Amino acid sequence: MLVGCGADIDPQWQLDHDRIIAIRATPPRITTGEESEIDALLGRIGEPPIEAEPTTAMVISPTSLAGSLMQRPTGWFVTAPGPMQLAAARTELGLAADEAVPLRIRVTFPASDEGINTGLKIVWLGEHSDNPVLDPVTIDGMVRTSTDAIVVAPAVDVRLSVPFDESYVVNWLTSAGNMHDFDLANAYLRVEPEDPQSGMLGVVVRDPLGGVAWRLWPISAQ
Repeated sequence: MLVGCGADIDPQWQLDHDRIIAIRATPPRITTGEESEIDALLGRIGEPPIEAEPTTAMVISPTSLAGSLMQRPTGWFVTAPGPMQLAAARTELGLAADEAVPLRIRVTFPASDEGINTGLKIVWLGEHSDNPVLDPVTIDGMVRTSTDAIVVAPAVDVRLSVPFDESYVVNWLTSAGNMHDFDLANAYLRVEPEDPQSGMLGVVVRDPLGGVAWRLWPISAQ
């Protein structure tokens, strides 16, 4: 989850925009003793997106598990506590004894010109799951196994596809051309002569368990 700019006029698929695109916990669900690292994909005007760790992070709830979050030289990490602490947190939140505990964390990132720098991330405690795997990704009829630059033809429909069903949230993003069906697993990009001819292409996938994955490629129309 994230906080964006209420005055947005750019399309949701536009990468050339200052914003938090996605916040990731790796892994998104952890059991006692496991650790999860928090980072994000940030969009920037006139520059490629970057992966960044939070500047600050703070547990919002449950307050009894505030100590599960810690900053280290390499970033922000959550460590899943023991069964007794999880049981106390379930009581605090009114959860059943076997439910995963949502650790809600407010995170901030270096402020952009528009001040879009605050987001909310949930790390689930008490069970394990991993982030989705973005493989295969098919772009313009080719399976892309690397993040090498992509060259497409101008003024044609460039087909984009990932193998996820409707239980996943898929967002295709670009700073070159125009994206169509950006929120579907099967989308297409079209770069007209009046559009930006080069930039970045990306896809973000969110699964039903809170997992997040993304991929980015330089792209140009020639």
